[in-house]
Amino acid sequence: MDAILNAITEFSAFIWGYPMMILLLGGGLFLTIRLGFFQILFFPHALKHTIGKVFKKEKGDGTISPFQAFASALASTAGATNIVGVPVAIAFGGPGAIFWMWVVSIIGMSTKFSEIVLGIKYREEDKNGVYVGGPMYYIRKGLGWKFASSLFAFGLMIEIIPSVMVQTNSISTLSESAFGLPTWLTGVILIILITAVVFGGIRRIGAVAEKIVPFMVLTYIAGAIGVMIINIEEFPNVISLIFVHAFQPISAAGGFAGAGFAAAVRWGLARGLYSNEAGMGTASIAHSAAHTPHPCRQGLWGIFSVFIDTIVLCTVTAFTVLLSGAWKDVKPSNAADMVSDAFSGLMGPTWGPIFVSSLLLIFVISTIGVLVFYGEKQAEYLFGIPFSRVMRFVYILSIFVGAIGGLQFVWELVDITLALFVVPNVIAILFLSKEVKELTDDYKFNFLKQAQTKDKGISS
Repeated sequence: MDAILNAITEFSAFIWGYPMMILLLGGGLFLTIRLGFFQILFFPHALKHTIGKVFKKEKGDGTISPFQAFASALASTAGATNIVGVPVAIAFGGPGAIFWMWVVSIIGMSTKFSEIVLGIKYREEDKNGVYVGGPMYYIRKGLGWKFASSLFAFGLMIEIIPSVMVQTNSISTLSESAFGLPTWLTGVILIILITAVVFGGIRRIGAVAEKIVPFMVLTYIAGAIGVMIINIEEFPNVISLIFVHAFQPISAAGGFAGAGFAAAVRWGLARGLYSNEAGMGTASIAHSAAHTPHPCRQGLWGIFSVFIDTIVLCTVTAFTVLLSGAWKDVKPSNAADMVSDAFSGLMGPTWGPIFVSSLLLIFVISTIGVLVFYGEKQAEYLFGIPFSRVMRFVYILSIFVGAIGGLQFVWELVDITLALFVVPNVIAILFLSKEVKELTDDYKFNFLKQAQTKDKGISS
């Protein structure tokens, strides 16, 4: 078993070294330049037309509202990846991993924007009247690459299994320390709760996510700010740790084993990508079902979701763990306990873990619900609806397996399976970047002008 784990670890480290760094950072930078730094220059515009109009109904074809699509997509990113993934990155990559997480998120905004734009352009309406789309559609219809589209769909279908395991492993570990619940019992409870959600399809998932995602995000941020305030004197030192050790090795300290430059880059990129999903193409699957008058209007939600997920949530978690000193107090193998340890300083050793575990449980239910939907759509695309039902039960079974599994093994497995579909997706986006550019220009120079003219006509 140790030999298998070592082989998986070495292969994962290779993939998430220079190959993925060149593809993700290079590809994202190319899109950023080609789109004229759209995600930066139009960021205020993105805020205005996303969270600023969250209750406004958009016109256009679609199955669910833009906010429900956003909440569903955010539900798959906001969860264990924020609460546990960030401590894992720090445990194995050091504080410098946070710098690379920021880098991949800012550049990744253009990637996620492009994915959603292409997803809307090439989406289809299935026989049940539900709009479906995603990388498998724009790879096949936009480029004619049937094999690559199938590779993406197969890779994502398989990757959902360890992704579900990551979520359940995180909550089972914390529940055991907070409530004394056996990991197997947590797995059974999760199966019951999540089954009730996933059997309702995208409409129920969207409705559930719309209600609980904003609540859990705001509650978590409020608690984390409290932890940061009581440790504010450490802020200058933490800032120094992040920026200095993004490029320099850091020595062992307490439970922390030390990390070099390569580890900081590897874990920062991998956890940053897995957290905000920029480059994975998964968000375009949920967003393809949204009512929207223009592909780029829905693409703005992609920019906003990366901002919320990584720049806000992951950063809040990072500062909570670093300011409190939990990253040195907890061993890497128990990285899931770092956030609980940090919150214990604010709420006490009893209520700290209970707060984190309770919140993570809510995160995990919505997250797994969306992940299962993603996986089912890949199975349906490849083999038809009957097989998608089979995969639904496979995913539900993986909930229990993940609850009793080991932390590092599961994360390493996730990273390897991620590469199976990230590579064809990012390459396809680069080849289709001309279309994204054309749609972006149309949005800036035609759609927005027409909207402004219409607004003036109404006001006069």
